[in-house]
Amino acid sequence: MSTLRVLTGITTTGTPHLGNYVGAIRPAIRASQAAGTDSFYFLADYHALIKTDDPQRIQRSTLEIAATWLAGGLDPERVTFYRQSDIPEIPELTWFLTCVTGKGILNRAHAYKAAVDRNAATGAEPDHDVTAGLFMYPVLMGADILMFNAHKVPVGRDQVQHIEMARDMAQRFNHAYGEHFVLPEAAVEEDVALLPGLDGRKMSKSYDNTIPLFAPREQMRKLIAGIVTDSRGPGEPKDTEGSALFQIYQAFAEPAETDAFRRAFEGGISWADAKQALFERIDREVGPMRATYQRCIDDPASVERVLLAGAQKARRTASPFIATLRHAVGLRPLGAQVQAAKPAKAAKAALPAFKQYREADGLFYFKLVDAGGALLLQSQGFASPKDAGQAIAQLTRDGAAGLTALAAQLARTEPGAAAALAQLAAPKADNGSVAGEEDPGSAVEPQA
Repeated sequence: MSTLRVLTGITTTGTPHLGNYVGAIRPAIRASQAAGTDSFYFLADYHALIKTDDPQRIQRSTLEIAATWLAGGLDPERVTFYRQSDIPEIPELTWFLTCVTGKGILNRAHAYKAAVDRNAATGAEPDHDVTAGLFMYPVLMGADILMFNAHKVPVGRDQVQHIEMARDMAQRFNHAYGEHFVLPEAAVEEDVALLPGLDGRKMSKSYDNTIPLFAPREQMRKLIAGIVTDSRGPGEPKDTEGSALFQIYQAFAEPAETDAFRRAFEGGISWADAKQALFERIDREVGPMRATYQRCIDDPASVERVLLAGAQKARRTASPFIATLRHAVGLRPLGAQVQAAKPAKAAKAALPAFKQYREADGLFYFKLVDAGGALLLQSQGFASPKDAGQAIAQLTRDGAAGLTALAAQLARTEPGAAAALAQLAAPKADNGSVAGEEDPGSAVEPQA
C-alpha cells in the first residue's frame, strides 16, 4: 500500500480555543493515527510575522499551540512535528518558487484582494499598508507544502485557493526544471464543526468571543455561563436550531448524548442547567488533557526538545531535496556535470498554454497565454472545474471553430488566439498535452 503524505500547519498568533480544537486539532490528531499516512504538523511562525509584530505573542503562542498538540495526543514519534523557522530549506525554496510564480497569480490572492478592496472603500491608495509579506505569503505557503511533497493538505474551503496556487507553482517549476514536485490536493472536510462563540457568531479571536481550550476549570465554567441565550425560562421548550450552547455541546458529545440533550431542550431545561451540562461535557474531554498541557507550559525546554527533534527529522527529507533543487536550477559546483537540455522540452516551451484557476467569487476560469505570457483568450466563470476543463478540451480540439461555438463563454479573445489554438491542435509527440499544464479537461477541484 502506498503512503499518503498529509501536511497541516497552524499560525502561531493566539491561544488555542475550543473552535481550534474541534475544527482542526482533534480531527488532525485522529487522522495521524490512520495506517498508511505520513503526517507532517508544523507551527507556522514565519506566517505569524505577517499578522503581528509582537515578539512575545509569537513566542507564547508557539509554546501554547505546541503544548496543545502534545496534550491532545499527538505522538511525535509517529509524525513529523516541527517549527517552521527551524527548517532553513523552506525560505530557500520560497525564493525558488518566487522566481517562477507570476505576479498576476498573487494579485488574485484573497487576502491581498481584500486589503485592496478595503483601501478602495476608504479612498486610500490600493497598496496602502500592504506589506510584501502579505502579498508574498502564498509563495511561503507553497514552499511549506512542496518542501515535503505533500499529497493532501486539510484546509477550510476559504483556503482552497492557496493549494491551487501551490499546484501552479509546482507545475511551473516542474516545467522549467524537470519533475520534482508532487501536485498537492486540498482535502476539504465539509463536516468539520465550526463552533459559535460566546455571542453566537463564529468563534474567533477577531470577535473576542472565544473560550480558551485550557482555561482553568472555574474560568471555563464562568465563560460558558456567559454564552448568549434567549429569554425563555425553566419549563419552556427551547430551540436547538441556532443555539450556540447546543452546537458546542454537539461538537463534544456522542450521538446518544446529543439526542438526550435535544430532548432536554424540548422538555424545558433551564439555561443554567444546560450550561452546567455543557461545562461538564467539555471538562470530561478536556480535563484529562489539562495536566499534560500545564506540564508543557511549565517546562518549555521539554517542548523545545520535541520541536528540535522534529526539525531534525523533517530536515532529513528537506536537506537532500533542496540540494537536488539547487542543482536543478543551476546553483551547483562549477565542475559538476550538466546534462544537455532535451530538444523536445525546448519545443514544448514555445507552445501557448491554458491556465485554470478559481476566483474569489467561487467560479472557475481559464485563460490562454502565449509562450511569453501574453493573454490571448480569457473565459467567463464556470460553475465547476469540469465545465471549464471541457471547454478547454473543445477549444484545443476544434481550434477556431471552437472559438465560434464557445463565444458566449469567452470574455475576451485576442487576434492571435485562433493561430495559437491551431498550434495546440497540431499532432504532438507527447500525445497532445498542453505545455507545462494539466491535460485539457482535467479537474482542478480539490478532492475531499
